[in-house]
Amino acid sequence: MTSRGPGKQVRKSAAERRREIVAAAAQVGLEEGLECVTRQRIADGLGVQSGLIHHYFPVVEELVAEAFTSATTAELEGLLPEAAAEPEGGGPLSALQRFFTLISGAEFDNVSKLWLNARHLSRYRPVLQEQVVSQELRWCHRIEHIISRGVAEQVFRCADPWAAAVRVLAVVDGASAYINTSADQRMKPLTDLARTLTEAELGLPAGGLRVP
Repeated sequence: MTSRGPGKQVRKSAAERRREIVAAAAQVGLEEGLECVTRQRIADGLGVQSGLIHHYFPVVEELVAEAFTSATTAELEGLLPEAAAEPEGGGPLSALQRFFTLISGAEFDNVSKLWLNARHLSRYRPVLQEQVVSQELRWCHRIEHIISRGVAEQVFRCADPWAAAVRVLAVVDGASAYINTSADQRMKPLTDLARTLTEAELGLPAGGLRVP
């Protein structure tokens, strides 16, 4: 299949085209909201006919769900990469220090908004709900694994890494709940809440998860 528009047309493989469509939908979801992920919106952005989008995604809700998963997977790998992809010289402690440093900035604000958006829409969209639950559990397991590594290396003290991971993410997500409304008034007092709770969960001294 080929793209329309001026200039030389390039035939792409089915896998390439599908990845391109999902990436474009993920960008729209991040910048405008998942409600704006429609076949026509994505087709216009890519310069193709909407029928091409329908060919790959006959059910548009599947495209919405994949867009959410693509964006939040990229977020996970950016914030908490797997051990093999961690920066050189890293480890469980530095992984969490890096995580809390990154989420204290504005770089991932759009993803926080996407999570709120997806959780709301998932009440009415079963396909999206399945992916939201899957991604929530994936995040919890990633943090659980980091905590378990830290316990094994005697860097952390934690009797139940899974429970600790769930609590940490609940606080991170709870703090971002105001991002669409009263963030200016409420976010500053919450800045260190998740970090402080995590230090307590892992038996670390106050400030132990700050980058030295």
